[in-house]
Amino acid sequence: MNLIIDIFNYTLVAILIGICGAWIFLIKSMVNSFRLTPHLDKFENTSKGNPKVSIILPARNEEEHIGKCLDSLIKQDYENYEIIVIDDSSEDSTGKIISEYAKKYPKVIPVSARPKPEGWMGKNWACIEGYKKATGELLLFTDADTKHAKNVITLAATHLNSFNLDALSAIPKMLTFDFWTNITLPMISTFLHTRFSALNVNNPKKKTGYFFGSFFIMKKKTYQEIGTHEGVKHEIIEDGALGKKVKDAGYKMKMVRGEHLIEAIWARDKSTLWNALKRLMIPLYLQSGQIAIGIFFAIVFLLFVPFPIFVISAVLSVETLSMKLLCVTSAIASILIYIGAIVEIKIGLKLRIRYALFAPLGSFVVVLGFLSGLLQAKRTSSVTWRGRSYSMKDHSQDSISV
Repeated sequence: MNLIIDIFNYTLVAILIGICGAWIFLIKSMVNSFRLTPHLDKFENTSKGNPKVSIILPARNEEEHIGKCLDSLIKQDYENYEIIVIDDSSEDSTGKIISEYAKKYPKVIPVSARPKPEGWMGKNWACIEGYKKATGELLLFTDADTKHAKNVITLAATHLNSFNLDALSAIPKMLTFDFWTNITLPMISTFLHTRFSALNVNNPKKKTGYFFGSFFIMKKKTYQEIGTHEGVKHEIIEDGALGKKVKDAGYKMKMVRGEHLIEAIWARDKSTLWNALKRLMIPLYLQSGQIAIGIFFAIVFLLFVPFPIFVISAVLSVETLSMKLLCVTSAIASILIYIGAIVEIKIGLKLRIRYALFAPLGSFVVVLGFLSGLLQAKRTSSVTWRGRSYSMKDHSQDSISV
């Protein structure tokens, strides 16, 4: 019996050593990402001309945020631009607010989206409805709950032209409002600094393409040639799918840091947080159920398993070599998870350090959210977003490749 327990413990020790190595890699990637990712406002301006920018701003049930977003866009120091605001069948006063701004400011062009056709995600349909009214050479897509510094359009347009880019996306500062998002978002964000980091997006030798939906700008010609939002109409993570299409087609794209210039909201409350977690796992499952399940268990071990193992091994106080090694390796793995959370909280999200103390709880919520996404991926109503329920069971997803 003791032999079986020792074999089990040593197996866990080997797994924990692998987890420690993975977290050392993750932390190193995070530091490099923060240190080496270029900034939106730090470049040599060699841009010539003043191309017209069409801002495409979809909005559904955004009465709480749309005014602040429009205020920040109206005050831009760039002269040649228009703001196309799409009311996507809102059930609150969003449409009325848009109409009031349009009457007061000539740059604001109101659009009432027609009813969403079958097979379209809501935001994708609203974006294509707005695009049909766009007259600019450049298209800037943003969200209704995003706020922009007054020079952000100037920086985006001149940055894109100075580097002769086809598309540019900026990393925003993610605003959080509740305890659960504050402890959960840092645990998810650690993974963005690996495969989906700006360093990979900016490397033409890498296949990684990705946009932050809160802010990306591209040439209208590029948008048309990759198939517009119609080409990703069924994608639940449409910004990732569009970025992937741009990179796959061989266009020149770039991701930059813009946390000091752009503020966005990732999750507003517990409900949107839960659905946001689910929609990260669903595309993976619909591509390959087996691989998605494998990724899920890898995340369980990376984010959560070291904590209960450490507690159990410390409480049992069994004086065997295998148990001592299990306690030590689980402690080191847990410390590395805490370090990763602290780095992301202080440098990336700029939250209070106290939220790092809840890393085990945040990790557990992530695991539960991902598990819910796996279990509900093919149900009639797998995810709810902006007041709409969507079924993904008949649509393959290509926004996040396995």
